[in-house]
Amino acid sequence: MKIQSIDLLVIILYLILVTIIGVILKKQATKSKNDYLLGGKSMPYWMLGISNASGMFDISGTVWMVAIMFVYGLKSIWLPWLWPVFNQVFMMVYLSIWLRRSNVSTGAEWMLTRFGNKRNAQPAHRVIVAFALLSCLSFMTYGFIGLGKFLEIFIPWQSVQPYVSFIHIAPEYVPHVYGIVFTLFTVFYSLLGGMKSIVWVDLIHYIIMVIVSVSVAGIAMNALHKAGSLPVPDGWHHLFFGKELGLNWNGYISDVNRKIETDGFSPFGYFFALMSAKGILASLAGPAPNYDMQKILSTKSPREAALMSMIVNVVLLPTRYLFIIGVTVIGLLFYRDLNISSANGTDFERILPAVLNTYIPPGLLGLVLIGLMGAFMGTFAGTFNAAQAYLVNDIYLKSVNPDASDKQVTRMNYMLGMAVVLISILLGFLAKDVNSILQWIVSALFGGYIASNVLKWHWWRLNSTGFFWGMLAGIVSAMIFPYLFPGALPLFYFPAILLVSAAGAIAGSLLTPATDMEVLTKFYRNVMPWGFWKPVREAIQREDHSFAPDMNFRKDLFNVAVGVVAQTAITVLPVFFILMMPVQTCIAALVLVVCILVLWKTWYRKLPLN
Repeated sequence: MKIQSIDLLVIILYLILVTIIGVILKKQATKSKNDYLLGGKSMPYWMLGISNASGMFDISGTVWMVAIMFVYGLKSIWLPWLWPVFNQVFMMVYLSIWLRRSNVSTGAEWMLTRFGNKRNAQPAHRVIVAFALLSCLSFMTYGFIGLGKFLEIFIPWQSVQPYVSFIHIAPEYVPHVYGIVFTLFTVFYSLLGGMKSIVWVDLIHYIIMVIVSVSVAGIAMNALHKAGSLPVPDGWHHLFFGKELGLNWNGYISDVNRKIETDGFSPFGYFFALMSAKGILASLAGPAPNYDMQKILSTKSPREAALMSMIVNVVLLPTRYLFIIGVTVIGLLFYRDLNISSANGTDFERILPAVLNTYIPPGLLGLVLIGLMGAFMGTFAGTFNAAQAYLVNDIYLKSVNPDASDKQVTRMNYMLGMAVVLISILLGFLAKDVNSILQWIVSALFGGYIASNVLKWHWWRLNSTGFFWGMLAGIVSAMIFPYLFPGALPLFYFPAILLVSAAGAIAGSLLTPATDMEVLTKFYRNVMPWGFWKPVREAIQREDHSFAPDMNFRKDLFNVAVGVVAQTAITVLPVFFILMMPVQTCIAALVLVVCILVLWKTWYRKLPLN
């Protein structure tokens, strides 16, 4: 066991600190529903942005990103477009403004502003509540298990058992025990302090991750300077690519070639084109109804919502990639000393814990573990808060007790919050058996999300029934298609899922009456989306000749394109720097400066004043 007493002390002090924060903020959080779920919409945008970024610095994602950086080199920078990472640029430029203008508490409540409060708007509201709760439970369950398995590497149960000899646990359930311990601390501070305690803890966690990332990158840079070069094939240092990947690890680490083959990303040019198309559509759909959306709704104004999304890009990517390239460089230089073999061959996702366990000094290792655990805690707490918001705001207050007092709302937040946690822990204990089912749920939910949610912003004729059938058709097809295309990457049959869900949304809308024009005109006046809204726009102008819609389609898309280039530059800049590539570092810095100047003129100066 590499972890030392000083590392354990650092972790314990961190857990005590987050507990104190929850206790301190409890009184303020219980003032009202908005104070608890949205922090009273009083927190500065930069804190919310750092909090959002901090929660995205998760363990499982970082493990994967280290593995692909090791295997694919600088070309791995493009692979997070699968998520897509550039959705934050769309949010920054215009979508956060549109979402915040609605002035609601949850994504499901937003559905009522788009489709109305009448009975025919309920299908969209219900399907998005179901989507939100299922996705929240799935993320909480797998985050809980992932944290436990990660900690087990550094704190083996046999080293802990002498101190708790009265507890007998089967080896396969050790990760669950570790997961429960840290989940309880997370639930305690988020349950007591609500959104504000989550944001404050995330801020502390981010400061720790900056220290950790800079330190790990410094260790890597020093090791690389002594070694002179990395043992990697030609093309590993190249950011751009052609139709094929162009990497051959023969003579270096032959197992990497098998990894590239099993990943199924070839031909890489076609894969990238499909990935980009899917990413653009997913970004146009807007944020999924989880912690990301809740942070946007917690901002003070539409202007601050846009600035919050900008902060996410600025603070997350450089810090995260300093850490990723640092761990990757150490892993490449000392690969022969790492034990990353498994029953199924070399497991490149073990590089991160192996490097940390072997080459990070005591004290700093404790901070690293806090940083990665803190990301779990932030993501779990934010998702937990979102689940509470949907249960309390969209079920309890809408259908059970609309006239509930603040005290009743607070009590219900606690009760439903504990229920959500218990369910996620129980699912975690069954995860070995329901893994494939929950993977289907996550894949299906997000596969079926895009078509209806793109149309809701850009097509006036989409109604609640069309939204419901579009979501349902997408979800069902995404659950069936893995059987129709066994062994294929989900990305390759994504176009078919998109066509089925779009057909469901369009047919469901055209075969049923349109949303009331009064609802549509109110929504359009307030949110001002661009797209196919001509009948609604003309209806408003017949009553108000002075009405001038905000036609920003071309400007927004231009700013998105510039923003994606800036995001890529700010991502590769720390990577080039740590790899000691001065020419590429200067080019990336110059591109970033030019993009910043353009965005300052075409985006920042055009933001709404409130």
